[in-house]
Amino acid sequence: MTDECRAAIPVDAFPDPVLAYVVDGRDARITTTNESFERQVEDASPDAPVSRVFDRFSRRVATGDRDPMTHLVRGDRVGIYLDGAEDRGTFFVRVIPTDGDAGYLVFSDLQDCPTLEEMPAVDQVSSVISHDLRNPLDVAKAHLTAARETGAPEHFESVADAHDRMERIIRDVLTLTRGDAVVDPSDHVSVETAATDAWRSVDTDGAELDLTGSLPTVTADADRVRRLFENLFRNSVEHNSSESRRRHADGVAHDATDARTPPGAPVERDPDAPPSNAHGDRDPESGERSRDRRDEATPDGSVRITVGALEEGFYVADDGTGIPADERERVFDPGHSTIAGGTGLGLAIVDRIIAAHDWDVTLTTADGSGARFEIRF
Repeated sequence: MTDECRAAIPVDAFPDPVLAYVVDGRDARITTTNESFERQVEDASPDAPVSRVFDRFSRRVATGDRDPMTHLVRGDRVGIYLDGAEDRGTFFVRVIPTDGDAGYLVFSDLQDCPTLEEMPAVDQVSSVISHDLRNPLDVAKAHLTAARETGAPEHFESVADAHDRMERIIRDVLTLTRGDAVVDPSDHVSVETAATDAWRSVDTDGAELDLTGSLPTVTADADRVRRLFENLFRNSVEHNSSESRRRHADGVAHDATDARTPPGAPVERDPDAPPSNAHGDRDPESGERSRDRRDEATPDGSVRITVGALEEGFYVADDGTGIPADERERVFDPGHSTIAGGTGLGLAIVDRIIAAHDWDVTLTTADGSGARFEIRF
């Protein structure tokens, strides 16, 4: 083998310790390393066998069913746990094969990772991912089906938007698990814009949205505020469906989970409210806003949700079954759910976003019998 087989990406582009290798018989030899590797692992000379690096650790365990060197020579994408060296740390090594017999070993220093006590439980992280990714996945699937039937380009644009949304959610989860800042409150966020955008991305099951009053603009993290609204909307829609109302009649309480029904419900705007700075619904011919239908009946089994202004904040209320007083302290707890199959994460995510902005939330009863979440800056 020659150094021409080495991988093309410069190892100095990696912040973690990295060595590049080429397979040589039943071993592999080092072609180059980066400064981080030389500083944290060892100053290995080119052409040195990779097995010599492994041998410096008394414990060498691969995620596959063979020993680490066998996986590396075969070109398997596996992880290797290295521990037990007196003068070195504990590492998790990713084997990244490239074209031919070349590849990389990327070392992650486990001493930089949070302890088990500091990390969220694995099942909680996986629940967050499945909870928040489900909606954009469903949206993307629906638009792909429509695109196959019609070929309309706007459906492909919606799929791309859904993929962008999933990427942001994954970044959010990584941010939380790594303990970095949860929010970046650097945007001037229109509450009306955030609510309207969130409504368009949530499966609403025939529910209707009213925007009332002069909704504020606030310095916040725009994407997190949108997620706040998405989870509040899903909570109201799912727990005020026909089935949920029947369960409520039997004593089942209101809580948080996902909606799994088609999107497309209308957005209503209070005709007495001032024009929106981002999403005006004014009729181009008459100059009038769409008629307020809050006094009309919603379709059977649906719910009307209102986003309104407070003196220093806003509220989200619905006309559904409400949340019993003895449940209100618990609905923000991660995992708390009173329905079969519910993750109990929707309102927990809402609470975390509000706390990260140093805002306050109060849960009370809406006019009538529904739930009302008041968020104050």
